[in-house]
Amino acid sequence: MPKIKTRKTAAKRFKQTGTGKLLHAHAHHNHLNIHKSPSNLRTLTSQIELYKGKKKAVRRMLPNGLPH
Repeated sequence: MPKIKTRKTAAKRFKQTGTGKLLHAHAHHNHLNIHKSPSNLRTLTSQIELYKGKKKAVRRMLPNGLPH
């Protein structure tokens, strides 16, 4: 039987909390930021919890859990 492999791109994009929640970065923070307000940019630097409808799909991409 073949090994179960983790999708490395998913492992780099998500972080798991101690209670099992999955966090990810906000979108729209990489470039074209000159017209965005400083307070908006500060908000975009934080991590947010993964939408619960996507949780099953992400867990399927990470069968061994997230690397430490």
